[in-house]
Amino acid sequence: MLKILIAVDGSEPSLDGVHHALTLMRQGLKASVVLAHVQEPATLYELVTTRDPDLIAAASLEAGEHLMAPARALLDAAGIPYETDVGVGDAAHTLVDMIESSGCDMVVIGAKGQGAITSALLGSVSQEVAHASPVPVTIVKHAEVPDAAEGDVAEDTDA
Repeated sequence: MLKILIAVDGSEPSLDGVHHALTLMRQGLKASVVLAHVQEPATLYELVTTRDPDLIAAASLEAGEHLMAPARALLDAAGIPYETDVGVGDAAHTLVDMIESSGCDMVVIGAKGQGAITSALLGSVSQEVAHASPVPVTIVKHAEVPDAAEGDVAEDTDA
C-alpha cells in the first residue's frame, strides 16, 4: 500500500494538502498517511532561561500535536487511519528526513502560492522539499477565496 507523508503546520495551505490527499483516497487511492510537522529549534533565550532540554522537547512535541489537530480532525472525520511525526529543525531538511525514516512513497504539501521573487528571496519549504525529496512531491497551491464584498459591484440605477 502507498504511504503518503502530508506536511502540516496548522495553516490553511497545509490543510489544502490534507483535502487533496483525502480527495485522492475517496477516488480509490489505497494509501496510509503520515501527518508530519516540524517545529523550529529552541532559541538561545529559551535554552538559557529554561535550562531543561526535556521540558523544551516536551513543549515542542505538544505544540506540534496542537498544530496538527485540524488535520487529524479531517482524517478522523473521513475514517482514514494515520500516524503522526513531530520533528525539530529546519523544516525542509527535517521533512526529507521524515520521508526517509517513515518509508513514505510520496509527499503532499501545501503552498502559499508566493510569487517567484518572494520565493527566491524568502525561500519556500515546498520547493526545497520537492528538490531534496527522494520520492515524488505534490505541491497543492492554496486557492484564495475572494471576499464577497470584493465581488459585489454596485450598479448605478439612476437613468
